[in-house]
Amino acid sequence: MPKTVRLTYLVAGGLAALTGRISAADPVDFNSKIKPLLEANCVSCHGAEKPKGKFRVLTLADVLKGGEDGTALVPGDPDKSLLYTSTILPADHDDLMPPSNKGGPLPKESTDLIKQWIVEGAKWPEGVVLVAAKKVEEAPKGDELATAKGIHETIVKLTKETSAADMKAYKETISGTGVTFEMVPIPAGEFTMGSPDSEEGRKPDEGPAVKVKISPFWMGKLEVTWSEYELFMRPEIELDLRKKHPSEDYQNKLSDALSRPTKPYVEMSFGMGKDGFPAISMTQHAANKYCEWLSARTGHFYRLPTEAEWEYACRAGTTTAYSFGDDPAALEEYAWFGANSDWKYQKVGKKKPNPWGLHDMHGNVVEWTLDQYDADWYKKNAGKVLEDPWNRATKGYPHVVRGGSWDDEDATALRSSARRFSDKAWKIQDPQLPKSVWYHTDAQFLGMRLVRPLKVPSAEEANKYWNNGVERE
Repeated sequence: MPKTVRLTYLVAGGLAALTGRISAADPVDFNSKIKPLLEANCVSCHGAEKPKGKFRVLTLADVLKGGEDGTALVPGDPDKSLLYTSTILPADHDDLMPPSNKGGPLPKESTDLIKQWIVEGAKWPEGVVLVAAKKVEEAPKGDELATAKGIHETIVKLTKETSAADMKAYKETISGTGVTFEMVPIPAGEFTMGSPDSEEGRKPDEGPAVKVKISPFWMGKLEVTWSEYELFMRPEIELDLRKKHPSEDYQNKLSDALSRPTKPYVEMSFGMGKDGFPAISMTQHAANKYCEWLSARTGHFYRLPTEAEWEYACRAGTTTAYSFGDDPAALEEYAWFGANSDWKYQKVGKKKPNPWGLHDMHGNVVEWTLDQYDADWYKKNAGKVLEDPWNRATKGYPHVVRGGSWDDEDATALRSSARRFSDKAWKIQDPQLPKSVWYHTDAQFLGMRLVRPLKVPSAEEANKYWNNGVERE
């Protein structure tokens, strides 16, 4: 499948610089390449006190000695070095280092670095002692609930709608910026979630179909665009606009207290354009924090949709494969995908909307949902009538994304019931070790769309939507 944008990016930036891979003529530097890897992924389990397997990773003498399972390091021979062989084991292997619940397996780029370092003789500067390092960019937990309570208090004061009769389409202005976005009311109802066995392109994880009841909410008429998201991603842009659009001080204080993305190391539109185009490549953690920031800026409660809400809104009362029918021949009127996208995302809102007025629910970019992906979720809920289901996250991967994208050649990937899920491979090009919690640099097909439920949740529940607790990867 053509990947013009990605290939251009790799050529322009240099493959070696982006992936961390290096040539034989460029030896691996211990302090900048290996030390951060070991400190972030090994020392916490193999430190000074009761090291796992009596194997310490603190000094050169420690790794040359090894532990109960054998020799940790044989300079020049990675295949005899546990420091390498334990990092390339299957994800479910008991001896994987680091284990899967602590970020393993490492990306191939990282294990290749360790291998090459060993092949080159495993040079370890004299006197260097490793110290366990915290994962970079960890979101602070201590004040999250307190911050959420402050935002929630403002939301409760400013929310006027109390019943479905009050729900109208509206345009929201992000306080202090002049930037706007539109929300469309989605009525309460019941629908069949999933696909029938007879649907073309159906996958096993889409059934058996289940009955679901959904409470009323608003949904973004369009996917979140760069003009909205960059206010959060790049605070300097927001601050500049705030000088031109004075807003109430309490909204500034609430949003300024939130953690924000670190500066990206590449231009995040990858040359595809920003004015009117969908924001892309944010992690689910970043998407959730954007929703919290936006709630603080507007005084309305915003979050990502659940998987059930997303499919309900996409179907818009229909029971066909797509919101416009079963024949994919009409897809080009409603969606940007491999057949018409020119292999890049397109401006939002240029294709026909679904029956409820939502644009780009099929194609352009896949969209985050809140749910943990479970291939057997439908089987586990067969025969039930579910009310506002949410399969809450218990781990960093995988999460459900929906809708298909500009780089999908197969039209069936854009069906209303089609499911896809996040993967660690979406961060392969990220040179940071450990990888960023804010960016999925390889997922240039990934975006987001907002929902706002009619019923404002409690502060504690709002905090769970915005801070799922598994964002540390």
